[in-house]
Amino acid sequence: MALVAAGDVIQLRSRRDRKAFHFRLEPGRRLETHKGIFEHDNVIGCSYGQEITSHLGESFFILRPSTDDLLRTIRRKSQIIFPKDVGFILLKLAIVPGKLVVEAGTGSGALTLAMAQAVGPQGHIVSYDVREDMQNLARRNLELENLTDRVTLKQRDIVEGFDETNVQSLFLDVPNPWDYLGVARAALGGGGHFGALVPTANQVIELLDGLNQEAFVYPEVLEILMRYYKTVPARMRPDDRMVGHTGYLVFARPVEFAHPKRAILDETDPDYESTNTDIDNER
Repeated sequence: MALVAAGDVIQLRSRRDRKAFHFRLEPGRRLETHKGIFEHDNVIGCSYGQEITSHLGESFFILRPSTDDLLRTIRRKSQIIFPKDVGFILLKLAIVPGKLVVEAGTGSGALTLAMAQAVGPQGHIVSYDVREDMQNLARRNLELENLTDRVTLKQRDIVEGFDETNVQSLFLDVPNPWDYLGVARAALGGGGHFGALVPTANQVIELLDGLNQEAFVYPEVLEILMRYYKTVPARMRPDDRMVGHTGYLVFARPVEFAHPKRAILDETDPDYESTNTDIDNER
């Protein structure tokens, strides 16, 4: 069985109420919680999956935290992008090992952390934010997972533009993304992947209009709802609470039109179609 080593980031998860603690193991240190004290030295050398107890007798299992676990428990000063949205963002922006990805709106670094894991050691994330305190917090969250070498944090307003060009994927998590579509368009390579998150419908409308003006095509708008189920076999049913609306996700692709006058479409244009871009597979 895999043994827990010094330097590992682990999760101690309560057997009784699923309360969890995440931390990096360092010899000589201790974790003090309301459920008791855990000496790091007593955890190092144990097996993953093993049950241990605090000095108060509270039982916990030693587990490796998933990305979902980490995002839900990172230190934050602002609302993070929820794991249910993060997963879809990674798919839609084609964030895979080796990719260069730019984001604006670092925040507490939840999406930054997930993207840094996805691009691997050969990829890189460049993240912009105007607030120094936010980027300092994001840096600490990235340090927990030893991901700082995959991320460059830049503190400045993106109205000045991005330093990067020919970027493959770019995501905006800012209150007014339509104001930055021009600089986003300049940073993205042709046919690249653009995404943004906004909380309200009127913001979506303004963003869609801006995408059209800046020659982004195939826009998609969606929201992701997630419902958990009770896991007691005798009363299997939906949970009493669910994470409903967290934000609208908007995606599009930048292109170069052969005839610039054809770039901007409206409902009177014969080429205008719904923003639903489901692809029919011909068989």
